[in-house]
Amino acid sequence: MKVRIEPRDECLGDGICADECPEVFEIADDGLATVTNTDPGDDLREACQSAADECPAEIIIIEE
Repeated sequence: MKVRIEPRDECLGDGICADECPEVFEIADDGLATVTNTDPGDDLREACQSAADECPAEIIIIEE
C-alpha cells in the first residue's frame, strides 16, 4: 500500500488524518498534513482508510 496527499495545497489542516493514523500522517510546520510513512504495512490499512474517508478535502490517496 502506498499513501500520499495530493494536491497537498488543498489540505484544510484540520488534523483528522493525524488523529486517525498518527503513524502515517502529521501536521507540518506550515499547518498542512504530510505523509511521514509513504509505505505503511497492512496493519495500518484500516487506519489509513479511515483517515482518507474522514478527510474533508478528499485528498488522501491510497494505492495498492
